[in-house]
Amino acid sequence: MSQPETLHQHGHHHNHHHHQVTSGNPELDAKITEWLAWDRNSRTSEEVRHLVKTEQFDILAKMLMTRLRFGTAGLRGKLGVGYNAMNDLVVVQTAQGLLKYLEETDSQTLKRNGIVVGYDGRHGSKKFAELTATVFVQKRYQVRLFNNVVPTPFVSYAVGKYKCAAGVMVTASHNPKEDNGYKVYGPNGAQIVSPVDAEIESCILQSLEPLESSWDTSVLSNSDKRINPLPEVLKSYLEMIKSDVAQEHKDINEKTSLKFVYTPLHGVGFVYFARAMDAVNLKIIPVESQKDVDPDFPTVKLPNPEEGKDALSLAIKTAEVNHCTIIIANDPDADRMACAEKDSLTGKWKIFSGNELGALLGWWAWHTYQALASYDSKVEVYMLASTVSSKILRTMSKVDGFKYIETLTGFKWMGNKAHEIMQKNRKKVLFAFEEAIGFMWNTAVLDKDGIQAGVHLATLASYLHHHAITLSAHLQEIYHEYGYHLSFNSYFTAKSTSIFEKIFTRLRNYEGSNVYPKTVSDSFRIKYIRDLTLGYDNSQPGNKAVLPSFPDQQMITFEFENGMIATLRTSGTEPKLKFYTEICAKPKQGSKDEIQRLLITMVKAITDDFCQPEKNGLTCPNFPSVHNKL
Repeated sequence: MSQPETLHQHGHHHNHHHHQVTSGNPELDAKITEWLAWDRNSRTSEEVRHLVKTEQFDILAKMLMTRLRFGTAGLRGKLGVGYNAMNDLVVVQTAQGLLKYLEETDSQTLKRNGIVVGYDGRHGSKKFAELTATVFVQKRYQVRLFNNVVPTPFVSYAVGKYKCAAGVMVTASHNPKEDNGYKVYGPNGAQIVSPVDAEIESCILQSLEPLESSWDTSVLSNSDKRINPLPEVLKSYLEMIKSDVAQEHKDINEKTSLKFVYTPLHGVGFVYFARAMDAVNLKIIPVESQKDVDPDFPTVKLPNPEEGKDALSLAIKTAEVNHCTIIIANDPDADRMACAEKDSLTGKWKIFSGNELGALLGWWAWHTYQALASYDSKVEVYMLASTVSSKILRTMSKVDGFKYIETLTGFKWMGNKAHEIMQKNRKKVLFAFEEAIGFMWNTAVLDKDGIQAGVHLATLASYLHHHAITLSAHLQEIYHEYGYHLSFNSYFTAKSTSIFEKIFTRLRNYEGSNVYPKTVSDSFRIKYIRDLTLGYDNSQPGNKAVLPSFPDQQMITFEFENGMIATLRTSGTEPKLKFYTEICAKPKQGSKDEIQRLLITMVKAITDDFCQPEKNGLTCPNFPSVHNKL
């Protein structure tokens, strides 16, 4: 589209459209003028003109006077107009800032190997990816831009494979359809962590004026600097999956009568998951109405497989029709994986929690590793989990002899930790997981990968089926061998987050100044306390926590003498006080029902004593159901 000449004067033009209208706020007026000078998207600039014309200045102020923050998850926000939303101009500014950051910090890698850019099926994703690629190609850097939607883990994988300076994935994962996001991977293929996010953000703020060339995406179709890595990446990704499955297990897969229903929840997963399953001799039955990419997610309230029955209801229907007992689901960018299994006696569907899947996959990772051709008993093997996830891997590590490491919540920590371990001689990271249905299998993808996780879980299911065992029965077998690990996670909401401050201050001065609680309801003794807000941990020498502390977020973990572990933390993104509880019983400590009763008694005691829900006006969405189980 041809631009009016005035736009080339770096935004100093005042054409007759809007110079007369003033909001009465010179700062806002300047921002409006700036937006109209800079934005090349006719739809978003038209909307700003309309708001100016109709004098809706309060709305314009919300759009233009604050800016979407660039954090360790990159950007994530609503699609819309203004600096506080996801749109073409904000993406161009972000890409220009990322380019500046890489030129300043890693120009050699950038010159040699460029960057990777991928995108999912959401509104705007492809355009945002193309604008990002354009900014780099215009400066003659190589850009591996996937020419089709891909799973988020493909970007992490490609950064590692081609040793790129960075990777960008345009996705908002399992967020509502109104959102989009911009996720950045470092040169090691893991998500960036602080202080890189702050450094990139400061480079963005120094690169806000879009260059004329940044808008010209036509450069992508005829530049030798733009490469489509998809065929090569898919081929080597499938080879990797093949080599991670033992031959004897591929043989069992080939003969299995087990069928798998699969849903990508209108996301990118179907083509890739079908190929990956095929690579290990397994077949899927897709949920027809959900198998194609659709940014509006028409058949689900929220495209999040963690929502359980709600998100999986059509998959269950498909499974019933096809007499199939196992469902595998990915979220829309296929980095997370959910699974459900039908109980043939009761006919009920069990949706596994992230912790239960972590136990099954962790067990399988250790079991299969020893059956692989590449197995080497002299290599030190590691498994990782985040602090709020089940401690089942910790328990297994003590029995089976591998090493276990805990990280802060979020795969950015696990990915970077795994990378650090890999650098050392004769050390291997086999598996990592977090309770939010995120799983990392091996270190070729230093992030959660729902495609790999689904393939290995399906192979486990087929192996168990060969021995006439279900996933649920095997999970009980694991608990029988290692002790029941039963968890209950939920959250409280409050009218204001200042109440959370009060709750945590009270916990830190529970029995006098700077004295944490010693028991809960006088009967359950606390053994260790870790307060990551302050970096305190009385299980460590000098009471110094091993994990980094983060003063801007509240988080305390209590470990009880009876094997109960409870973590209270405030959410970084929403007004929630989250709690994560797990009872780690010893083998033969009691029946499942007894351990379950103990868990619920303790959850109630801990939340009553420590959070005082009545007094503080806290509400918990699924608490009544917990009490019914008592």
